[in-house]
Amino acid sequence: MAAFSVELANQRVEQVQGVDAYQQEGPLTTFFAVESQRLVIDSWSTRVASFRTSDIVTVRRA
Repeated sequence: MAAFSVELANQRVEQVQGVDAYQQEGPLTTFFAVESQRLVIDSWSTRVASFRTSDIVTVRRA
């Protein structure tokens, strides 16, 4: 599992721990944890955190 650093437009930086991937879902960007034997985000993935896509300045893998 990895961690991501998300910088938001209001200059706040959020650390998202224990996630494997992220993807845009409508107006949100959602971070997911997936099972070790699965290599894709699917219905078995666990949503860990979501942010409004329009508020995100950068996403960096930590």
